[in-house]
Amino acid sequence: MSDLTDTTTPAATRTAARMTDGTKVYGSGDTEVRALDGVSVGFEAGRFTAIMGPSGSGKSTLMHCVAGLDNLTSGTVHLGEVELGGLSDRELTLLRREQVGFVFQSFNLVPTLTASENLTLPLDLAGRKPDDEWMDGLVTSLGIADRLGHRPDELSGGQQQRVAIARALVSRPAIVFADEPTGNLDSRTGGEVMDFLRQAVDDLGQTIVIVTHDAGSAARAHRVLFLADGRIVEEMRDPTADAILDRVKDIGS
Repeated sequence: MSDLTDTTTPAATRTAARMTDGTKVYGSGDTEVRALDGVSVGFEAGRFTAIMGPSGSGKSTLMHCVAGLDNLTSGTVHLGEVELGGLSDRELTLLRREQVGFVFQSFNLVPTLTASENLTLPLDLAGRKPDDEWMDGLVTSLGIADRLGHRPDELSGGQQQRVAIARALVSRPAIVFADEPTGNLDSRTGGEVMDFLRQAVDDLGQTIVIVTHDAGSAARAHRVLFLADGRIVEEMRDPTADAILDRVKDIGS
């Protein structure tokens, strides 16, 4: 990714996002489900974090609440130094648009728009112009420069996900959240996508948080958080796929 150069100050140990005593409860009484149970966690800027755990462990809820896509029942979430609970809906929408990038399993591309139009859509909605040099570097590194005039149904799954990643990164957000980003891809293409996300962290200082079931994807991260029953039960630094698989077996995934 030598064609992409980050000129910002190194992130050091600055926290891009954090949750403090986060609890998320759905329902009440006999139907109550405690998706998050007093979770406190921070996400360092310029680092890659993977969140894993069995189905129903709360991993997607954790990501959605930290990203401002869902509200906590109690506790706080900060993006940078901004506490999300104190924002109006409009302020929260603007913050997400300007500071947060999203990558989803289903790609979420607009079928009537070209890849280029999908890529710049968040900036268009914000009334901003893309940095042409930055955008050119992204699409070149992702291998989609020759596909920008095509609509999503003319692209492979891997190409669509690459467009979605470029869209998430084009505004240079403070943090990118990816929910099962390789779930609809074959193993080779998924590996290439994950390699690019790790490069975006190492080469550009991007902050990325992913939810995944895949040990190979999680092994690209600097650390893995393991959830069970709405709580973080372990944190693994510098993970390997084998170590992740052993830990996942222990917590019943």
